[in-house]
Amino acid sequence: LAIAQAIVAGKIRNQRTLLRRNHRARPQSVVNELARLAQTAQRGRTMPALLGVEGTAARLYFSHFAGMLRPGLSFDFRERTRRPPTDPVNAVLSFLYTLLVKDCTTACIAVGLDPYLGFFHQVHYGRPSLALDLAEEFRPLIADSVAITLINNEVLGPSDFVQRGPACALKDSARRRTIEAYETRMDTLIRHPVFGYAISYRRVLEVQARLLARTVLGELRAYRPFTTR
Repeated sequence: LAIAQAIVAGKIRNQRTLLRRNHRARPQSVVNELARLAQTAQRGRTMPALLGVEGTAARLYFSHFAGMLRPGLSFDFRERTRRPPTDPVNAVLSFLYTLLVKDCTTACIAVGLDPYLGFFHQVHYGRPSLALDLAEEFRPLIADSVAITLINNEVLGPSDFVQRGPACALKDSARRRTIEAYETRMDTLIRHPVFGYAISYRRVLEVQARLLARTVLGELRAYRPFTTR
């Protein structure tokens, strides 16, 4: 449970950071509430309680996500939808999350962890639960950040998407541009808060997977998620 607590708290802190940096109105009450929820996550005594905190934070964060998008663009984002994503912003987010989880799966395998045995995400046949766990703290910093950049810089526009019934998907050319932007983000250097030196986000995934492995083995007292201020 302690590892799951750290994972959720780290994700919420990074959601808070992204909102604080990118929201046009800088909604202080929301920023403060996310800080409180991150602290609550670290004290969650049961998995259902932790799931509740994570869900509350996600709803709050995504209810203000549109405030990070440039006004005047032809994108309407109201809430997070998946399976299927129903609008362009959700389609981009879902696609980027898939790329991120794939890289987290690779990172887990590289350090000798079974990507299918998670702490926060329940184990289901065929689902890389541990890779999903590792991805949580990076969703805001990598996937959400790339989505915001693609939309605000008009790298993607309304014509880059196709609607099939309720589901919205990226066209092939838009997928290629999205992958390119994602790879650029993964190669971006950032200072690691624990070790103090600059490494790429791609390398950070492996470092965090290694910290997770050392925590599981009892070499570290607690897992420390990757967070930025």
